[in-house]
Amino acid sequence: MTGEVVLALDVGGTKIAGALVDGAGATRRFVRRSTPAVDVWPVVAEVVEETLDGTSVSGVGIACAGPVDTTAGTASPINVTAWQRFPLRDQVRALVPDVPVELAGDGACMALGEHRFGAGDSRFLLGLVVSTGVGGGLVLDGRPYGGRTGNAGHVGHVVVEPDGEPCACGGRGCVETVAGGPRMVDWARRKGWQAPENADAALLAAAALAGEELPKAAFDRAGRAVGLAIVATAAVCDLDLAVVGGGVAQAGDLLLDPVRAAVADHAGLSYLDSLRVAPARLGNRAGLVGAAALVLSAAPPRA
Repeated sequence: MTGEVVLALDVGGTKIAGALVDGAGATRRFVRRSTPAVDVWPVVAEVVEETLDGTSVSGVGIACAGPVDTTAGTASPINVTAWQRFPLRDQVRALVPDVPVELAGDGACMALGEHRFGAGDSRFLLGLVVSTGVGGGLVLDGRPYGGRTGNAGHVGHVVVEPDGEPCACGGRGCVETVAGGPRMVDWARRKGWQAPENADAALLAAAALAGEELPKAAFDRAGRAVGLAIVATAAVCDLDLAVVGGGVAQAGDLLLDPVRAAVADHAGLSYLDSLRVAPARLGNRAGLVGAAALVLSAAPPRA
């Protein structure tokens, strides 16, 4: 790794990760910790210290589950209940002084990372993180677009089931209530799936791939919800690409086939004829690489 190096952090409901990232999007010294139910900040600080390990960096980029407030530098992640308007940017700045520190939603960072270094070969795209929750971010005309507070593209709270399950956001029937990993497992259990106490989305995917009907139905249902959210966002923002990543999306076509089927069924407008769905190329690095891109020296927009 040569040239400009930045510290990237990715804070979510399941994990807290850090890496050093260079101007070509290459990463090293990857550190990961599980997100605790309480006392989250000390774990973030530990990840910062271990990732840096004495390395000087030119900046820090932070991807965090939303909502975030990019003006105030605060985070209130729905799946990190210990934080409400937590001053994440300032806390990190105190650990890494005298360099730029930028904060954005994890979906926005994923979209930026994939656009700059991965599968995002479009100037108008939606990036989705389907994991513990469902996040999203927009790249419009080759530039990341955060909107008024930095939360534009947060498609996890598009309503796909108006009479559906209550959501942690206070609404009902959001994409996250259908396609978030823990909610998928809960739904399958309620329908009769017999699974170990510690079952997660990875075990659900393994059961679906082994031919179990209820886990397969959970992925079909989740994929349809994600597809509906993609069509709605594409119709509003005139997009031609959705890049899908995150832990649940690691199931591949098990999730993406029903996503594409829902898009094909519902993208009826003429300007959505070219709307595509692609798997994220950067894997679990997408949020980190996108966070780094927040502070890496500006590069020409991707054609």
